[in-house]
Amino acid sequence: MPFFNYQKILIPCIIIGLTACTPTENIDINNDSGGAVMGLDYRDFHKASSEAVASMLSSGAVDKADGSRYVLAISRITNDTMQRIDTDQLVKKIRIDLLNSGKVVVTTAIAADGAEDHMSMQARQLRHSDEFKQSTVAAKGQMIAPELSLSGKILQRNIKISSRKQQAEYYFQLSLTDINTGLAIWEGETVIGKRGSNDAVSW
Repeated sequence: MPFFNYQKILIPCIIIGLTACTPTENIDINNDSGGAVMGLDYRDFHKASSEAVASMLSSGAVDKADGSRYVLAISRITNDTMQRIDTDQLVKKIRIDLLNSGKVVVTTAIAADGAEDHMSMQARQLRHSDEFKQSTVAAKGQMIAPELSLSGKILQRNIKISSRKQQAEYYFQLSLTDINTGLAIWEGETVIGKRGSNDAVSW
């Protein structure tokens, strides 16, 4: 067999062998010493959401005079990056932290793209069904309308620094709006910058 044919067989085998020898390891998300990546990872979403909640709470924007909780609806969070992002990676932690603060509850009956949980409305279709005990069916006028709305955008900006290096900037921009007045009562921005090789991808 000619030498170049041996090369065609040998090189892929070496690559497969090296890949197979690379161990898989779990990540301790509370103490991850792994290197940074050019794209967004869970550490970036954790940082952005934590900073947003800390800013909201310290600003007093979600402090009600009577001590009760605000009802929050999630509006549209736009992904304007080159990456495929489920914006719930950002929003879910914000919701959890606000709920745990005791100052905010989130409605799942209404959102920018329709109800998050359709069961709230579907269960009300049982009002005229003989198969269900009507005293157990949700009554009219019980759902709570939202008072606040959370909206925002995730932006990406790429800058070529040199023939070998690039910089990626990510902007997490959020607004909290009083639905009654239409006024933004809080706004926040977290900027995350990354610098690395031009060979690294940020998408």
